[in-house]
Amino acid sequence: MFKVEGLEYSYPNSRTKAIDGLDFHVSPGEIYGLLGPSGAGKSTTQKIIIKLLKDYKGSITYKGRPLGSYGSEFYEDIGVCFEMPISFSKLTAMENLDFFRRLYKKTTDVEPLMRRVGLWEDRDKKAGEYSKGMKIRLNFVRALINDPAVLFLDEPTNGLDPVNARIIKDMILEFKGRGGTVFLTSHIMSDVDQLCDRVGFIINGRIREEDTPRNLKLKYGKKSVKVEYREDGLLKSAEFSMEGIKEDAFARLIREKQVETIHSGETTLEEIFIKVTGVTLDEQA
Repeated sequence: MFKVEGLEYSYPNSRTKAIDGLDFHVSPGEIYGLLGPSGAGKSTTQKIIIKLLKDYKGSITYKGRPLGSYGSEFYEDIGVCFEMPISFSKLTAMENLDFFRRLYKKTTDVEPLMRRVGLWEDRDKKAGEYSKGMKIRLNFVRALINDPAVLFLDEPTNGLDPVNARIIKDMILEFKGRGGTVFLTSHIMSDVDQLCDRVGFIINGRIREEDTPRNLKLKYGKKSVKVEYREDGLLKSAEFSMEGIKEDAFARLIREKQVETIHSGETTLEEIFIKVTGVTLDEQA
């Protein structure tokens, strides 16, 4: 869907490159996550791909054609959900959506979308009276208003409660299930783990590591199993290598002891983020 090769970009009057030799691709029907610390180049990359920033070096193709060869028809194909919700505060939610609907040749029925995100009953309330979470959900509906082929999502569940975050994630997965492609940036690693087919970690404008979440967890995790069990009223633990679980000691422990938990040594994407970037997620807040 997108192929980026040797991408470079510098902001005016800046001595350093925001993007410095970036290479990656996004396949049709894939959810691709671009991860990295603040200032690594995620937002700049997204702005270049959606044609908000120009004067870059390198090559970007969309559906096999140079991105620069597309005119306004490109925007008929994409939906964009910025981290900061964009709406006209003095207009109602429906007036906002009606305004944006007029920008496209093809649109979709917004009522099912508004009902799904729990905003239909508040459709005639001014957007300025919406809570932050309501504005985020309205922003997501706006991104889907033109029935896009590609969604660009920047922190789509940030600020949402678990129930509404789950609804948005389900809708993203359903969009993918209908053949849609998603380009996602987020600092919420549980979302990335649940949604993304592949992720790329960007550091100083370059991809440092890229693979599926599963393969990354296997690469950076420990190939071991930890068992917690009770013995004489005390909580104890034992750790076995993956080869070790085939041995009698593991089977005997499972059979004879009061086992409470069994965990593999699989790491988390949050731990991988820290290892690859050298930055904790708390530092991104």
